[in-house]
Amino acid sequence: MRKMMPLVATTLTVTGLALAGCSSEPLADTAANSANIGFVVGDGATTSIPVAERTEPVEFSGADDAGNTISAADFRGSVTVVNFWYAGCAPCRAEAPDINGAVATLQAEGVKFLGVNTRDQAAQAAQFEAEFGVPYPSIMDAAGGRSVQAAFAGQVPLNAVPTTLVLDREGRVAHRVVGQLASQSQLETLVKETLQEAANQ
Repeated sequence: MRKMMPLVATTLTVTGLALAGCSSEPLADTAANSANIGFVVGDGATTSIPVAERTEPVEFSGADDAGNTISAADFRGSVTVVNFWYAGCAPCRAEAPDINGAVATLQAEGVKFLGVNTRDQAAQAAQFEAEFGVPYPSIMDAAGGRSVQAAFAGQVPLNAVPTTLVLDREGRVAHRVVGQLASQSQLETLVKETLQEAANQ
């Protein structure tokens, strides 16, 4: 199993979408508009959820492409980036260098990173990971009936790939980017903001 790598970030102003906890309409609309192409056409706009308005910690479990079990317990106590992807998704391929760049640059802050592959067989996922040099593990969610996506229901619409989440140390969704990340710095900013929360408490 690939080693989980830590991450961190720098600051950037984040644009907001409607908060997922307030209404399901933005998520439903995004999924409906993307149904015919299989991935979300997005500009990296971000929903940031205030600490007091976050849902309960998300519980999930699944196996990676080598059959190793990965669960929410592996990430508790750490800020965690979760990226939903599959190999044939053009925006997923386009954002892979930005995500890998963040991993390489920001691995010293104790942040963990997890992929969730929503469609592929293990061989397809492994080919993508080798092509892009992906240094973090991915749960093969398709084989489990998309149980990880189901665990994040209300935060991730079923067809919204790519989607990138930042979880706080308790395992609650703090930020969501639906569609392709705008840049490496966008991801770094969200991670840094979440890391800073503990310092402000």
